[in-house]
This record gives sequence, C-alpha cells and structure tokens, in this order.
Amino acid sequence: MNDAVAHLTPAHWQRANRLLVRKALAEFAHERLLHPEPLSSGRYRVTADDGEVEYRFAATVRALDHWQIDPDTITRQRVGADLPLDALDLILDLRRTLGLGEQVLPVYLEEITSTLASAAFKLAGPPLTAAELAGAGFQAIESGMTEGHPCFVANNGRLGFDIAEYQAYAPEAGRPVRLLWVAAHRDRSTFTSSADLDYDRLISAELGESTLRGFAATMAGLGLNLDDFHLIPVHPWQWGNRLAVTFAGEVARRRLICLGEGDDEYRAQQSIRTFFNTSAPEKHYVKTALSVLNMGFLRGLSAEYMEATPAINDWLAALIAGDEVLKRSGLTILRERAAVGYRHAQYAAAAPKGSPYRKMLAALWRESPVPLLAPGERLATMASLLHVDRDGVPLAGALIAGSGLDPVDWLRRYLDAYLTPLLHCFYAYDLAFMPHGENVILVLDERGVPQRAIFKDIAEEIVVMNADAPLPPAVERIRAAVPDDVKLLSIFTDVFDCFFRFLSALLAEAGVLTEEAFWATVAACVRDHQAANPQLAERFGRYDLFVGEFALSCLNRLQLRNNQQMVDLNDPAGSLQFAGTLTNPLARHTS
Repeated sequence: MNDAVAHLTPAHWQRANRLLVRKALAEFAHERLLHPEPLSSGRYRVTADDGEVEYRFAATVRALDHWQIDPDTITRQRVGADLPLDALDLILDLRRTLGLGEQVLPVYLEEITSTLASAAFKLAGPPLTAAELAGAGFQAIESGMTEGHPCFVANNGRLGFDIAEYQAYAPEAGRPVRLLWVAAHRDRSTFTSSADLDYDRLISAELGESTLRGFAATMAGLGLNLDDFHLIPVHPWQWGNRLAVTFAGEVARRRLICLGEGDDEYRAQQSIRTFFNTSAPEKHYVKTALSVLNMGFLRGLSAEYMEATPAINDWLAALIAGDEVLKRSGLTILRERAAVGYRHAQYAAAAPKGSPYRKMLAALWRESPVPLLAPGERLATMASLLHVDRDGVPLAGALIAGSGLDPVDWLRRYLDAYLTPLLHCFYAYDLAFMPHGENVILVLDERGVPQRAIFKDIAEEIVVMNADAPLPPAVERIRAAVPDDVKLLSIFTDVFDCFFRFLSALLAEAGVLTEEAFWATVAACVRDHQAANPQLAERFGRYDLFVGEFALSCLNRLQLRNNQQMVDLNDPAGSLQFAGTLTNPLARHTS
C-alpha cells in the first residue's frame, strides 16, 4: 500500500498547497469574497478573520478583475512570524469571510484535500513540456491536464474513491479500464436511440457477437433469456459501491445481473464518468453513472433524464445541418446517439425528482470524434489551451509558436472555430451551450492551427431561452425560462469570464499576445459576425456584447453555499450568485 501513496511526499505536498493557495486567493478575490489591500510595488495583503494572520503576495490585476498571482511570492504570517502555507488553513483562516457553514465546511475541506492529493499525484509524474504535450496524441493530452476547472478551487474532489480506485479511475492516472456490463430487465429499463440507430445494431457493434454469445450463455445458465433484458455499461466503482449494495434486492430477484467485463479497454476522460474507447477509437464514448461527489454534484445519471437525450441530439444536429453560418464555421457536435436507464420502483416512489437515488443506473453512448478527422488533422481538448507546464510555459503559446502564424492570426482562427458558432446559436436561436474547455474538442491541422470545433455533452447542458421557439415535444425539456438580463451571461460568463479571462492572461504573461490585442481580436470576430448577419441586427442591439459592464456570476460562491447540490437543476438561472459587475473588455473596441 505504500506504493499507492508514494506521491504524497513533503515536497509535492508543499508545492501543491502553494499552487492551490494561489488559486484560492485569486479566484476568491475575483468573486469579491476577498478584497486584497494594496501595499507597494505590486504587492497585496489579505487579513484573516482573526485579524492576526496575513497573506501577502505579488499580483497583476488584469482584464475582468483577473488576479494573476505569483505563487512563489505568497507568505503567511501571524504578527510577523512566518507560518506554513496550507490550503486547508487558508479556508479555516477565512471561513467567516467565505460564509462557510458548519455542514458545508468539513466536506469542503475534504474536497480541498482530495484536490491537493490529485495535484501531488500529477507532480510526481514525469514532466512534459508544453511543446511536447502540444504535439501529443488526443488521449495523451486528455490525461496530461493538471488544473481541472479553471474557476473552481475545489475542483478534484472525487469523494468516494479510495486511493486504489483513484489510481485506477482518475483521468490523470491514464489507466485502462474495462467497463462492466449489467443485464437489466426490460420491465424496469428503457432504451432510446437516434432515428438512424436501434438497440440490436448498437450493442452488436459495441460488444461483438462473441461477447454477446457469452453473455447469452451466462443468462441461459441462470434460466434467463438475454432478449428480456437491456445491457447497460456500468462503471466498476458504481457496481461495487452502489448497485450491489443499494440495489441488492434487484440483484437478488435477478432483475439485474452482472455479466462481467467487456473486451474493450477505455480511458476515463476529464469528466470522470465518461470513457473513450482506446481498443477501438472509432467506437462510441460511454458515459456512465458514478455516484461520487465532485465539484458540487454527485455524478449520477438520471434514467428519466436520459430518455430524451437522443431526440435532443437529433434535433440539434438537424438545426446545425440546416444553417449556412454554422456549416461554414465547421461546427460539429458529438451526438449522444443512445441512452439506457433503469428505474428502481421503490426509490422512485420515495425520492424526489433529481435525487441521487434516482441517478444510480443509466448510461449513454456518444459519437467518437475520430471518424470525423480528415488526413492531417488531430484532436485536442480545448481545456489544453489553459494548460501550463511546470516551467510556466502555456500550451497555447507552444501551439502558436509551432503554427508559424502571427499570434493574432492564430487567435482569430480559434475564435472563428469556437466563438462564431456560439454567437450565431445565441442570436439566431436563443440557444446556449455549456462551452467550457472540457466540453469542446478542437480539430487542429498538422501545424496546430484550429480548423473547427466539436461540441459535446449536449442534452444535459444546452438550453433554449425562448418561450415561443418551436420545439418537438420530445425536445421540450431543454426550454428554460431565463430572465432577459441574464441570457447574455451564456457568453459573458461562460465564455469571456470562465475561459477567455484565463487564456488572455496566460498569453499576456508569457509575452505571446497583449491583453489589448487579445480582446481587440475577440471584438473583431464579433463585429464580423454581426456584419455578415444583418437579419439579426435587432437582436444584436437588444443583447449588446459591447455594453460597458456585465454582472459577475460567481461559481465558487455556489459551491461554498452548497457543495453537494450546487445548482437547482430545475431552475439553474434562479441559483446564480452575483457580486456586482465586471468591466466588459469589448467596450473599448466598438469599431
């Protein structure tokens, strides 16, 4: 067992704490939970709740109130005496300032500890330079990500994994995983698929005839017929920790039968519960239920919610195919082509909609991006643009350097691929995505120049913010009542504040591109989309991307308020936490 904790060394722990303290100070200051006091020579001070402990550091405050703190300048002192830097102590020092209640605080400390342990594990791995990772394969880049969500401080909780499970299933471990297959009786399970797919074709393609014959023989040995059941891929952790225990009655009555592992090997993606097929990369991703606590939610999957997933994806794919602007942008989605879920009648009767007890057994199959590639093209998670290696070199800078393009030209190629389709979907259809780095895959050419974007995680994340937009009945679930003054935050918050804020700062710090040039290029992309679509002029004026300021919507405040159900999924807009406004960096670039 000592090998399992070999990464937990004093040096790795010290460095992990320093980096997480830096992030906590920066993001809590950004969300105005902290108000650093300026000293001299670009240094600042934050005073703890007791009035005695002080944190001091050097920082540059950039656009969108982004605090770029030098981690090596951070000190912690009590009345002039040095104290060790510890992320848990930081949270305890500031618990009243952060508004942490007695129930939330211990769980939050555990999430912080798990995030630190994950950071130590990554620090113990072989170092890869930004240039090496920029030229690596799709899955090497995926497992090479070290930061997690750029805004959330406690972003690698995974509460529920023991140390062996962490090293087996965490995406940064990069270990092969074989999924379990569970037969679920059809009187309690539901399968839905895209119009061009059915159950038999999908399962035959995913498992192969030999494996299916073996499963059928196992069922026959129990006196059961496989045709009376749906096959559901299950995360090994979920079977051992939830289904075999919480659903024990269903197993005993042989409504659920675990048939063992499939033949294919998968690799966990950044979202933890989604798997990429490394044995046959052209096959579907598989997304499974995983009832561990991570970043504000237990990561289950609702059987009821999954039922409409294929229809929603078919609708969106047809919308994109019928829109000339979106087609020219190259936008593609990875359709979630099939979903399956199991309803436990007793928990369904006892637990309210949205309860973790109704999200324990479901799965979906999502298209792989690999068959979409043309010769010379390669894939990279968009999250990689915010990756920084151990020498402080950003991967985005390495891509730009290797492309042979001027940084502004490279950035514009990226914006045309990523931002333009987001703008068009919003203005033409009142349609918004959750387009953070992990939900977007970039298609790069052989020089590392963005060619187009692929959006994923569709049915759980997209929203139509128009009460009158025509939607098929099966797709009606994605309609949401969003106040008019909140709608544009789908761009201002999700794109500008939660992604461009970091990318702009990284490129400026590395001397690749100034903030002024970055935001001028973003503004030019917006203006060009507006000029090319005069039919949307009224909406461009109504939802003005060049307005002087916009509301600061805070993610950490959500997690600090309730780290087990961060957002009411039935009313996401009503759950938002605001803290004043941010100056819009586009406001200076109206022409």
